[in-house]
Amino acid sequence: MTVRDGRIATVTSPGNAGGTSAADTTTADCDGLIMLPALVDLHTHLREPGDAASETIASGTGAAAHGGYSDVLAMANCVPATDTPERVRHIIERAARTASCRVHPVGAVTSGLAGRSLAPLDAMAAAGALMFSDDGVCVEDPRLLLRALEAARRTGTFVAQHAQCPRLAERGQVNAGAAAHATGLPPWPATAEETIVARDVVIAGATGGRLHICHVSTAGTVEIVRWAKSRGWPVTAEVTPHHLLLTDLLARDGDPLHKVNPPLRTAGDVAALRAALRDGTIDAVATDHAPHTALSKDNHWCEAPFGMLGLETALPVVAKALGDGGEPDWGLLATVMSTRPAGIAGLADVAGRPLRAGEPATFTLVDPEADWRVDRTESVSASDNTPFHGMTFGHRVVATMVEGRVTADIGRRLAFPTADADNPPVSSSTG
Repeated sequence: MTVRDGRIATVTSPGNAGGTSAADTTTADCDGLIMLPALVDLHTHLREPGDAASETIASGTGAAAHGGYSDVLAMANCVPATDTPERVRHIIERAARTASCRVHPVGAVTSGLAGRSLAPLDAMAAAGALMFSDDGVCVEDPRLLLRALEAARRTGTFVAQHAQCPRLAERGQVNAGAAAHATGLPPWPATAEETIVARDVVIAGATGGRLHICHVSTAGTVEIVRWAKSRGWPVTAEVTPHHLLLTDLLARDGDPLHKVNPPLRTAGDVAALRAALRDGTIDAVATDHAPHTALSKDNHWCEAPFGMLGLETALPVVAKALGDGGEPDWGLLATVMSTRPAGIAGLADVAGRPLRAGEPATFTLVDPEADWRVDRTESVSASDNTPFHGMTFGHRVVATMVEGRVTADIGRRLAFPTADADNPPVSSSTG
């Protein structure tokens, strides 16, 4: 493979590189590796501003680069929340100085994520917000959601809903059923998610505004999304890597590393989520990367925060889930982790592009025989709250390039120039 002026010049068969001595051209031998379009995450928590102990734009995008990502959408639940055009621009400007991948701010749906009044969505869209979400908090008021979807239609953006009915979830901690019975912890029923999704897809159908369902976790939600799509409504959905692989059996060990919102569900739900991803009912994989300090997670289950790391492990976890013990469908994986999320976010001009001569050199390289054991102490993130610590995976991202710059290179597999003072970070969203 050769790269010239930030674009792919040639992709050749192994042992057939046909090297060149041109000063603006670099050649790398990728024999034995799998080359994919760089990944796009629709759901990342970077915690900056407000919680630098858990994550910063620099550390979070460093983790993203090591996970194969070129683009992340940064959720609005910072402190203060990203609920004004000035705060959208601040994140864009900060990321331009410190990020290892492109960062696209998500604007809050409601001011302060409080659910009482609509944030200035039109102004935030003009400032560069591609999506609006109160993620972490459900937009419970259907009238506010309707107005947000109308604004999304007007501005060419979309609304991502954290589907969780507060009255039904109440103080829920683990999946209702066997996990709640075994632990004695407050149950979190599937209906808390499914009732909100059912309501919201109808509102999306009525307004024509694009609705995206965050972190689908139940078989029932899958059926509701499938029904909405059959009616031609503008609805898309995502699933997290952890909901594709882990079940509520893990919640019974009492380790808050397995505490997440929505909770881990049953094996039947996991099977339904995998099937829905394969048949296109669920459009994309999104990490819901949620870093927390060790001090906050090392706590009694009910006192520990919800959330797991996801960026560095997403590809091997999804490959394992879709491979069912063998090799995954790499075309499907590229679709659900790169091409389709880029299309949903409106990034098709810069992300999820085909790997052919003339296209931007934005890709990730995967070792299909990695035999990689996850070690939380090696996390690039500022936090280490991964539920996959100690697990072994057969695939691993070994390098990522964005716009001709190497943003991650585990084991120095590539000879391309890396980002430094003379080769600055990649650009972030500018709207």
